[in-house]
Amino acid sequence: MNTRREFIKKTAAGSAGLIVGASLLPNIGYSNILGANERLNVAVIGVRSRAKSLTKAISKYKEARVAYTCDVDDVILQKNNQFCQETLGYIPQTEKDFRKVLEDKSVDAVFIATPEHWHAPMAIMALQAGKHVYVEKPCSHNLFENEMLVEAQKKYGKVVQMGNQQRSAVTSKQAVEEIKEGIIGTVYKGEAYYSNNRGDIGIGKKIAVPTTLDWDLWQGPAPRESYRDNIHPYNWHWFKTWGTGEIHNNGTHEIDICRWALGVDIPKTVSSVGGKYTYKDDWEYTDNQQATFTYDDDKFITWTGHSRGKIMPNQPGRGATIYGSEGSIMLSRNAYQLFDLSGKLVKRVDEKGKSVTLGTAGGGGLDVKHIANFFNAIRIGEKQNSPIADASITTMTCHLGNISQEVGRTLNIDTKTGKVKKDKQALKLYKREYEKGWEPKL
Repeated sequence: MNTRREFIKKTAAGSAGLIVGASLLPNIGYSNILGANERLNVAVIGVRSRAKSLTKAISKYKEARVAYTCDVDDVILQKNNQFCQETLGYIPQTEKDFRKVLEDKSVDAVFIATPEHWHAPMAIMALQAGKHVYVEKPCSHNLFENEMLVEAQKKYGKVVQMGNQQRSAVTSKQAVEEIKEGIIGTVYKGEAYYSNNRGDIGIGKKIAVPTTLDWDLWQGPAPRESYRDNIHPYNWHWFKTWGTGEIHNNGTHEIDICRWALGVDIPKTVSSVGGKYTYKDDWEYTDNQQATFTYDDDKFITWTGHSRGKIMPNQPGRGATIYGSEGSIMLSRNAYQLFDLSGKLVKRVDEKGKSVTLGTAGGGGLDVKHIANFFNAIRIGEKQNSPIADASITTMTCHLGNISQEVGRTLNIDTKTGKVKKDKQALKLYKREYEKGWEPKL
């Protein structure tokens, strides 16, 4: 069995691995921990949707203040100013270029809620500027960035937490502990699923870039493309240049919970089937996908993603089910349910403070807990619920699912390093093409 401790030892020895020398605890010296009475000045970057929930959660932490908001779209910034006035009681300083925010030495931490192609490059730049980082999932656009981000955290020694907020759920923590104690016997399977009914995104038409949008900075590290009318502000998720598909957009959450509950890290095989079955539009990823990840000790995780066309009859929109030899456990952001082998509900524990499950902005009690844990790690050295060295393994797992789908076959993975074995086509997908001058560097 590959325990997390064994994983750390193996990856520390394997310099060629995707998670090189990773540690499950952040590399933070005591000199980096702020005094318990010091206020944190933070910046929120990318403020259209998800950032609203992050801002609300930040406001619940009395020792933190939103000093900056930043977005490349003036319209989005203006609307967010009104939101901040209503939510915070003040309007933070605004910037269109995040690099100006990073230059301000008074900023202690940044929250990154941008399109996904910006997550790792921006996080690395923030670390280089001496900032702590809370980065929304997925933490990278590709495997190369995944490795770079973990190495950057180790090099610069700041707190980096991914926004997989269910790791901070009291009920999920309870379930994982009870699973370790044998409440459902020997666990063998994690079933992650998500169901939605997204619409047609159409065939994009080339139009003039809105005068309020800095399209060049929006693209940043991505190769330049013409502006089209079906990309900004949301549908970039379904384009390979900027997004990572539903397995990352939502599957990251549930696959992460399955990994946590089963106590597994790097899979030994990855396979994916599926396709685009609905509209004839510009959507580039699968809209229905079934991926399977196998591990040592006969454990496995499945991901069932229905982006368009809801599962019928009625089934919960998202969740994770953990199967054991003596029962099963269903975990959501709001509850822990224990069932015996006959399917009878034995116990239910509800999370205090509900969280949104299907909305694009998210929000709720888990954001508050997860962000408080991030802040406490900075201020008083509290153990993180989702240090980037561990969170990146979930992101890596999802990348491998997309790669398997792309090449159309099962991938064999070196569980010591995370590298795909003997598959030149798959290895070519390890890294993306970058716009000249924008490739992340340590």
